Amino acid sequence: MSTQYAPLPPPSTKLGTSSLSSDPSSLPLWDRLTTWASENKVVVYTVAGVAVVVSGAGIAYYLSDSRKTSQDAEAEEKKRMSKKERRKAKQEKEKDKTQPGATEATKQSKPSSKYQRNQVNSIKVDLFAAASRAPRVEEDPLEGLPDIDESTVQTLSDQVPTFFTDAFMSPRLNVQQERKDFATKLKVAGNKAYGDKKYNEAISLYGKAVLCKPDPIFYSNRAACYNAMGEWEKVVEDTTAAINLDNEYVKALNRRANAYEHLYKNSEALLDYTASCIIDAFKNDQSAQSVERLLKKVAEAKGKAILEGKPKKLPSPTFVTNYLQSFRPKPPPEGLEDSADLAEDSGKGKLRAGLQAMSKKTGEGYEAASNAFDQALEVNELGEHEAFAYNMRGTFRYLRGENADALKDLTRSVELQPTLTQSYIKRASMHLELGNREAAAGDFEQAMEQQREDPDIYYHRAQLHFILSEFGDAAKDYQKSIDLDKEFIFSHIQLGVTQYKMGSIASSMATFRRCIKNFDKVPDVYNYYGELLLDQQKYQEAVDKFDTAVEMEKQTKPLGMNVLPLINKALALFQWKQDFHEAEKLCEKALIIDPECDVAVATMAQLLLQQGKVTEALKYFERAAELSRTEGEIVNALSYAEATRTQLEVQEKYPQLASRLQGMGGGLGAMR
Repeated sequence: MSTQYAPLPPPSTKLGTSSLSSDPSSLPLWDRLTTWASENKVVVYTVAGVAVVVSGAGIAYYLSDSRKTSQDAEAEEKKRMSKKERRKAKQEKEKDKTQPGATEATKQSKPSSKYQRNQVNSIKVDLFAAASRAPRVEEDPLEGLPDIDESTVQTLSDQVPTFFTDAFMSPRLNVQQERKDFATKLKVAGNKAYGDKKYNEAISLYGKAVLCKPDPIFYSNRAACYNAMGEWEKVVEDTTAAINLDNEYVKALNRRANAYEHLYKNSEALLDYTASCIIDAFKNDQSAQSVERLLKKVAEAKGKAILEGKPKKLPSPTFVTNYLQSFRPKPPPEGLEDSADLAEDSGKGKLRAGLQAMSKKTGEGYEAASNAFDQALEVNELGEHEAFAYNMRGTFRYLRGENADALKDLTRSVELQPTLTQSYIKRASMHLELGNREAAAGDFEQAMEQQREDPDIYYHRAQLHFILSEFGDAAKDYQKSIDLDKEFIFSHIQLGVTQYKMGSIASSMATFRRCIKNFDKVPDVYNYYGELLLDQQKYQEAVDKFDTAVEMEKQTKPLGMNVLPLINKALALFQWKQDFHEAEKLCEKALIIDPECDVAVATMAQLLLQQGKVTEALKYFERAAELSRTEGEIVNALSYAEATRTQLEVQEKYPQLASRLQGMGGGLGAMR
């Protein structure tokens, strides 16, 4: 129920004029007191000879009702008084007799003795203590209310006493106040019914309260009843009414979001939870977790639809190059060398053509290679190279996202040539990507049974451990790969990165310094070293390393340079100097070189979002989703896209939240 509930209001201490005689003072004190208490439904006690009236607000009224006469009390007091005190009292009495202006009222205005003063003080203390201990008599909040429905609510003022009065004669209450009072009592009764799980009764009472005074709390509380009964459409209806009256009513937003989620309207639920989080400045963990959960749910639903309709094509040249160079370069199999005499239209000729196209490391080259490997198996007549052909076709099918066909090709490859360990390794990577860790481990074991000294086995098994955050095991396998072949640069680079992840910063930096010494012409060393320096906020050193990597890429691969150093430099300039202009220029340059690079697209989206360019950022996030290769990558990109889209919708629907959102550092999709 709403935390904004008001407590049960205290019973009114005002009486209608009909309850009093024309001369209230003519009634005996006890009779007047008893009548007042009875009509106001309060508790009357007699404590220590005093009538105590405890109102609902805890206020106590007290009056002496001693059965002893004043003479008796004074006589008892005199017995306890000392000789000096009796003499002083006598003098004061004689003095009063000599003052002609003293009236009877003046004489009675003070207690006549020390005993009486003590008595009054004691009574005051005891009365409030008794009042706090006294049991409360629960009032019926509906007492005295007329029957309320749509036809009678307009005439409420004609069905209740026109004037209320107390000792000070309160003024006439207007109709609006009367309805407000009725609505409050109905809400209190509704709260009680809700607490007793009498939901239909509570719904009726809240509905009557709404008739008296439309209030967002009344609507939201009635929605809580429907929520308990699982009537989600009615929850949406009432919470919407509450939000229309108060569009920052967080409890109503969360309640409606929950109902939308039960109705499978996840985008609507996401919008409400997002608005709730912004109002609360993301301090409500439960709402924030709901946003994350719904982002994933919405992204997964859209991701499946995109994946089903997505044309199968190769990812960016940057991605393909990085994947292919994760295997140690080997010369073409014997008989497929450039010097071999092969007919171009033969199976072996097509297979060699594919290898030659791969070496260009460009988008066009990779497409040509993929087509050539398909044609080689169609023509066949591959002889001893058939297993290798299935390996290469399976590799490019995997890169295109055709996982089922790729697994068949790699399985056929190991059946034809079990010693071709690369087919086991590639199949293991696919199993890991599909979430089948046991199958991946099994493939590595089979590969080791065939060729235990193959360094690629240890390198890729280390990758498996790294992805699973098993850094200790990863470091061991990377080192084993290095021991078997010191010339493969990526084993050294990945070992340094793993050491960094393990917290061994000094060891990691030492590894990279050795890499620079031993592989000073390899741009990847400078790029990855720069990433670690950037993580340590050593911005100038990081930028220097990225610049070195860019220059080396231009010199060694002018037609197919790796654009990752450009993207990393863009991130460094943003983090270091908040230089959005230069960072955007670098991302644009990367996209000119490699238009399909999803990393460049996603980075540009983040930069735009940081600047509050939400509409432009959304386009880039959606583009990143289109370029993503696997379902997991698509879902990740769509999560950002949906967060950005929801941010736009919140700004349109709740303009007053726009400035708050911008003050939160770029909103939901802020750069991580």
